[in-house]
Amino acid sequence: MSSPQVTLYTAAAPNGWPISIFLEELGISYEAIKMSISDSDIGKVHNQVKSPWYLEINPNGRIAAITHNGFNVFETSAILAYLQAEFDKENKFGFSPVGNPKEYSEVLQWLCFAHGGIGPMQGQLGHFKMYAPEQIPYAQNRYLNEVKRLYAVLDSRLAKHSYLAGDKYTIADIKAYGWVRLGVLFAERYGLDPNDWPHVKEWIDRIESRPAVQKGVKVP
Repeated sequence: MSSPQVTLYTAAAPNGWPISIFLEELGISYEAIKMSISDSDIGKVHNQVKSPWYLEINPNGRIAAITHNGFNVFETSAILAYLQAEFDKENKFGFSPVGNPKEYSEVLQWLCFAHGGIGPMQGQLGHFKMYAPEQIPYAQNRYLNEVKRLYAVLDSRLAKHSYLAGDKYTIADIKAYGWVRLGVLFAERYGLDPNDWPHVKEWIDRIESRPAVQKGVKVP
């Protein structure tokens, strides 16, 4: 049996799902190592994200990260871009920065939108809604309203296009999907109503109909 091409360090979370989904889409062999993201496991569990060995792979001590041919990559969007460059030579999930610079830029723009907008804002919403030691209405409302605004941006874009970068399913969709999937799963607890964004709902359905997505969200 051949060795896996990629080692993936991940957990069942919105920053991990996109990588396992994309690896499934690419059809390459990989080994998934389940990591603990629980602070209570620091110093107790070998596969904890603050473990010294893992910090050598990902200095930020978060998931996800990969190792490929001895090269480490961390941050979900950077991993997606690396995998696309290394394994998607036909640009099935993106565009060539040389041959199609404008289309490539669109993918990059929406990738950055998801990475710098949806992820951090929804992460803070989840924290203040479900994990903060005290209820802080100002913080909850601030992040809830911002997540709603960001979803409205997605909905406006998807009203005109099947996918974020146009009519082509790309790594930008894969990245954004991870967080939006969590938003749908925890919609009631977050205070979100997915029916407010019908085009986002249709986009989610398109993505979730893909066999690779169905496999990827089950990893680890």
